[in-house]
Amino acid sequence: MTSVDNHFLEGKKIIIAGSGIAGLAFVVALRKQWNPSLNFPEIVIYDRDPRDLGFKREGYSLSLNGMEKDSGLVAVRDLGLLDEVLKHAVTGPNSVKSFRMWDKEWNSLLEMSFKPYDGLPTAGIRVARKDLRNILTAAGENANDIICGTSCASAERLDSGRIRVQLSRSDGSEGPETDECDLLIAADGAHSKIRASFRPDDGLIYRGVVQFGGIAKFTNGIPKPVDKSWASPVVWALSREEAQVRPKLDSSSPEATKALIDEAKQIGHMLGGPFPAIVAATDPSTAFVIPAHDKLPFSHETTPEGVVFIGDSNHAVSPFAGNGANLALKDGWDLATELCRSETLEAAVSAYDKLAIPRAVKTIKSSHQRMGVAHCTGIKFTLLRGVFGVGNWFMWLAGKA
Repeated sequence: MTSVDNHFLEGKKIIIAGSGIAGLAFVVALRKQWNPSLNFPEIVIYDRDPRDLGFKREGYSLSLNGMEKDSGLVAVRDLGLLDEVLKHAVTGPNSVKSFRMWDKEWNSLLEMSFKPYDGLPTAGIRVARKDLRNILTAAGENANDIICGTSCASAERLDSGRIRVQLSRSDGSEGPETDECDLLIAADGAHSKIRASFRPDDGLIYRGVVQFGGIAKFTNGIPKPVDKSWASPVVWALSREEAQVRPKLDSSSPEATKALIDEAKQIGHMLGGPFPAIVAATDPSTAFVIPAHDKLPFSHETTPEGVVFIGDSNHAVSPFAGNGANLALKDGWDLATELCRSETLEAAVSAYDKLAIPRAVKTIKSSHQRMGVAHCTGIKFTLLRGVFGVGNWFMWLAGKA
């Protein structure tokens, strides 16, 4: 433990690149665990986006699980925000099942319930990203520390040991072109500019699968049987194996978004039940295309001292992981914990790596297995469907279905 008389971050400046889930969780965790008898570090958060991102960017929901110690809900509880997050759950404690799988005729293939970890009220929820960000921002106490419309374009370590950050203003406003800090937290996402500065060859890897979909809004109730597992709006997606990466969707083009929705109708023509109604209720402006990219985490032994990568900037995950927000929350909490209780920055980051790297590797490996299962065909698919049927029966016997 550090001395109550001083701390290596006392009186220092911390810059956080990105005000996403990981960066905000770190700020809240640091404030919560900081010794109140010491001077809190100066914190500046730079984020490229405006405060109001609109429905498309922030309207979708995130999955927070509560089944194990590395769960996002455990981090939310530790942050003191569990009750507030549960109030905003899209699906949550009262959901009948934690996981459902149907066939193309919407017959149940697999239904599973999970036991909550360590006294948590639920094993999982979904919450709108905008609500989770707003809760974290409010809990950070000093929202004015977030400078929106300004991104960290690059960074370098100076001879003095400080980190200089090159700034880029998306709104064209005037201001300093650079800023300096003693500790730079890179939380600027999968396409991290900070990572590109220090690890230019450590980019994302395309896994041969693309996911595309949109957000469907319902005013008169969600069609059955999806209503048992979801609330409006509904985020839907299809995926398929494609050798080449699809170009980025021009969401401002009505023709491009309509073409994507029409493609979804054609590919999913065999899906009856609620699927046609869900696609028909899609807001075209919310259409998205997400190639399945990811990358394995790296140890900070290979990065300059004074720069720490958390969340997707270190270990990007694809949509098939379903665990990105959980990793981000735990990264923020664990890094703050180790910084508060360690005697040196080096010791804190080393301890953090031992926690963060294994869980990220586990998530990425699991996502690759899911991609394989989701796109199997022929005999393998037939066998797999049989396995799901047997598994559902065993779950029923065990009281988990």
